[in-house]
Amino acid sequence: MQTRPKTQALSPHHDRRRFQRVKVNLLGRFMLENRREYPCQIIDMSPGGAALVSPVTGAEGERVIAYIDHIGRIEGKIARHIEGGFAMIINATTRKREKLASQLTWLANRHVLSLPEDRRHERKVIENPVSQIHLEDGRSYDCRIIDMSLSGASIKTDVRPKNGTPVKLGKMRSRVVRHTEDGLALEFSSVKNEDSLGDTGP
Repeated sequence: MQTRPKTQALSPHHDRRRFQRVKVNLLGRFMLENRREYPCQIIDMSPGGAALVSPVTGAEGERVIAYIDHIGRIEGKIARHIEGGFAMIINATTRKREKLASQLTWLANRHVLSLPEDRRHERKVIENPVSQIHLEDGRSYDCRIIDMSLSGASIKTDVRPKNGTPVKLGKMRSRVVRHTEDGLALEFSSVKNEDSLGDTGP
């Protein structure tokens, strides 16, 4: 009797038993088998799977390749549909899973320590503070940058999207991490360098 070779794919139930899921709020993009890209938000993740909120769900069993902020590239298959998105099984080597576990541990610890922005980066007042905040539905609002670091910015604005909302500050992908008295605190999708901070113009 011929036995089937073992694969890296795990059932969702096996995933829940073997890997601890971490609640996260990460932005990214994913590609289905039709090779079209779509935006997404990861709401929980483990080294064996992830739950994505997205405008397109795909079909169960369909291959997915995703690029996630702070995580990088992952791939796998759609395991099931959830409200507003889908859950995917991650296909990865043991080494890749260990790397994912380390990344998720860091993200979880950062959340516990209440560090929505990386305070190691000095906050500065920029020369041209006039900018715009762009929402995913196409609406744009004028804003004024109070201060900025390589990982985030504080802006003065009348619009108040809820925490976790993906936005763009000028051309820089960001998300809302908290409301302030005069506006919003934003976290960039990736740590910037000094040159890229010029992308905040309207």
